[in-house]
Amino acid sequence: MADKTENKVLLEREYIIPLRRDWLKASEYKRVPKSIKTIRKFIARHMKIPERDESQVKINRWLNHELWFRGIRKPPAKIKVKARKFADHVDVELAEIPEKVKWLIAREAKFLQVKKEPKKKEAKKDEKTTEKRETPAEEKTEEKKEKIESVKETGLKHSLEQSHQHKHETAVHKDKTTPRRMALQK
Repeated sequence: MADKTENKVLLEREYIIPLRRDWLKASEYKRVPKSIKTIRKFIARHMKIPERDESQVKINRWLNHELWFRGIRKPPAKIKVKARKFADHVDVELAEIPEKVKWLIAREAKFLQVKKEPKKKEAKKDEKTTEKRETPAEEKTEEKKEKIESVKETGLKHSLEQSHQHKHETAVHKDKTTPRRMALQK
């Protein structure tokens, strides 16, 4: 990982960024992207980034979520953010996190914690418990297999009987000749 000196916060400030005057100049289907550009431009200017390089401004995921919350056509008119300047970049996040977003953050943290926990190792089992026991699902699958086999056997027998009868019937039909066939054969 990186040294602790790199992660040292050089400057930390809170801003209320007016977005409406900029996104009103853009067409409706470009308003949120315009708001994001406005935030980057504002932070680059006020946090004194060299050459106002907007690529050094990193917008937090939850800030982005808040901007897109009402859709692309209706971003918030203004937003309160907290900006932290590091040696190589500036992180921008929400200053006041809404309850809904707090709930989403907590849910995600819980999901990640459950995902990272190692699975509990199973204790050694006695010989009696190691014997294979069939679960109800296994019993059902075995019953289905038996039914399929029995259907196949009876189906084969049935199809053999039908084919034998068909052969017998066709042989009978061949023996019967009509007077017209007899006339054609001469």
